[in-house]
Amino acid sequence: MMTRVSQSLRSFTSSASPSQLNHSLVERLRRLVNSNDLQRAFSLFYSAPLELQSNQAYGALFQACAEQRNLRRGITLHHHMLSHPCSYSHDLFLANHLITMYTKCGKMLYARQVFDEMPERNVVSWTSLITGYAKSGNEQEGFSLFSAMLSHCLPNEFAVSSVLTSCKYETGKQVHGLSLKLGLHSSIYVANALISMYGRCRDCVAGYEAWTVFKAMKFKNLVAWNSMIAAFQCCNLGKEAVGVFMRMRRDGVGFDRATLLNVCSSLYKSSDLVPDEVSKCCIQLHCLSVKSGFVTQTEVATALVKVYSEVLGEFAECYKLFVEMRNCRDIVAWTGIITAFAVYDPEMAIHLFGQLRQEKLSPDWYTFSSVLKACAGLVTARQALTIHAQVIKGGFGADTVLNNSLIHAYAKCGSLDLCKRVFDDMDSRDVVSWNSMLKAYSLHGQVDSILPVFQQMDIKPDSATFIALLSACSHAGRVEEGMKIFRSMFEKPETLPQLNHYACVIDMLGRAERFTEAEEVIKQMPMVPDAVVWSALLGSCRKHGNTRLGKLAADKLKELEPTNSLSYIQISNIYSAEGSFNEASKSRKEMETWRVRKEPGLSWTEIGNKVHEFASGGRRRADRDAIYKELNRLIGRLKEMGYVPEMRSALQDIEEEEQKEEHLLHHSEKLALAFAVMEGRRRSHDGGVAVNVIQIMKNIRICIDCHNFMKLASKLLGKEILVRDSNRFHHFKDSSCSCNDYW
Repeated sequence: MMTRVSQSLRSFTSSASPSQLNHSLVERLRRLVNSNDLQRAFSLFYSAPLELQSNQAYGALFQACAEQRNLRRGITLHHHMLSHPCSYSHDLFLANHLITMYTKCGKMLYARQVFDEMPERNVVSWTSLITGYAKSGNEQEGFSLFSAMLSHCLPNEFAVSSVLTSCKYETGKQVHGLSLKLGLHSSIYVANALISMYGRCRDCVAGYEAWTVFKAMKFKNLVAWNSMIAAFQCCNLGKEAVGVFMRMRRDGVGFDRATLLNVCSSLYKSSDLVPDEVSKCCIQLHCLSVKSGFVTQTEVATALVKVYSEVLGEFAECYKLFVEMRNCRDIVAWTGIITAFAVYDPEMAIHLFGQLRQEKLSPDWYTFSSVLKACAGLVTARQALTIHAQVIKGGFGADTVLNNSLIHAYAKCGSLDLCKRVFDDMDSRDVVSWNSMLKAYSLHGQVDSILPVFQQMDIKPDSATFIALLSACSHAGRVEEGMKIFRSMFEKPETLPQLNHYACVIDMLGRAERFTEAEEVIKQMPMVPDAVVWSALLGSCRKHGNTRLGKLAADKLKELEPTNSLSYIQISNIYSAEGSFNEASKSRKEMETWRVRKEPGLSWTEIGNKVHEFASGGRRRADRDAIYKELNRLIGRLKEMGYVPEMRSALQDIEEEEQKEEHLLHHSEKLALAFAVMEGRRRSHDGGVAVNVIQIMKNIRICIDCHNFMKLASKLLGKEILVRDSNRFHHFKDSSCSCNDYW
């Protein structure tokens, strides 16, 4: 190739003037560079006579190295230039090209060295280096250089817009003032940079300052509209962001992918939008995405999936949209849909993860993080073990965050041994690692294990650490130890109790029937009690039959969360327990008036790698009759052992004792246990392996009657029964429970 280039040059040089030769070489270099043939361009340049290696030729090649981020060739060319007899080392034109090349290749020290050695500089020199500092995120150096520039030359619109890209609020305001003084604020580049700068401040005041800049613009391009929407979104002003988008549509301004992504972000990141507004805007965005064809782009479709799932809770529509993405689903899209279902439908999330693997895609860190969240919502640790193996195989076995997620998942699935194994094997632990282990012990009521772990912590505890400790003390009835921990939080400003800590303390005192102290703590709170605090107090009042305080807590909870069924149901139960059925009926009717729906009691158990769901009364089950038959047989044997239904747990206004008993006996966890026993016997007859532990998960707190039922059943069946309710785990074995009947 070198020979062909040399021959071509010789044939041309014999008949052309030096200026023609120089111009021709530069044009040839540019053509080769534009066709991405950098190798031939450099071969042509190095084979040319030294007198033809002009600054224009050097400039064309330095520019190519900058655009292609080819640092190696750029450095070689720089060394070649320094050895050139014409000595272009002080050439302003080439020095500016060198600064640009080094900054674009991320070598700010090299760029600064070239800049410092320049005998003269122009506005391009300053702007190029300022731009480099801005892109590298070095705000301090960029702003210092911009300030120094002012004593040498006036900045242009590009210098101002460059320094603004990394400015924080105070420095940005100063640059804004300078742009007004120099008349550069009318430049569309400066105005867009100002809007983006104010948006990055993530403050409502800054958001409205961005709006002032936007309104003053005489000409607004699409970048300006997108920047304004993004600024409002970053400042948690979602309603305003949507308003700008609507105005944009009314004015006939087009949109692009960035517009749709910014508006979607506003819908699921802002807290000032109501569901109806979000729903209406989401439908419009979806329609526009379909009409414009942007819905086929993975990022847009994934953003819409996030809005449908996280904000609107429309998972059917969310999945439908994902299915329509069939031809453009990458790992980001798969991770998005798995994240959407991780909490709402963990089994579906696991199924989607399996499909991802079938499509030969490799899960990344985010995918594993999402699917492990789904594992935490399952009955057993079977799926978590499978995902754990894939995490190790994928090269993430030492990742601290994923190990923390594994500890959480194993804890929620009832396996403390696996939690401890992961924790002990970790090479490095952060505060979340320790908190995850503390929460695991708390969830299983092992307060004797949690305190030694806390004492071993070699990292400064945070807010979540104390929540785990206080919860453990609350569940175990260790009030004095819990109050000692609570009081210790006042010793340092960084550990002062927050709302969640007060809620734990109220729960702890209420469970111990120390209502006078609980009331005093509420009165002394430095902040207004929230719904969690009143819920904790109400639950304790229900347990101990404190009607006066229970009514107060219920009324406060209704004020804060009028659509939360807990306040109506708990006070109704309190009234029913003391025989005030008229008052209980009023509370139920109030629920109907406000159209508040009670969360149905559901339980799940896993048999043969399949999860089975049970509702109170056996609804949704085709095999209900068989389950009832098994349950009645079980009840009969338990009554022989002394089981007596706890009628106070019949929480509705039921007058007949027989009706109350029937209501109690059809609670969902009892049906789940009967089904597990029935299936276990069938599988044993078929030659299957006997199961020693029956695991049941329940979405609400287990009642006293079901708790007594499970204790006796564990002795009758000779098996451990592990029940996870909304608060904690109950390990039933040989007629006793790990909670020591304190929950």
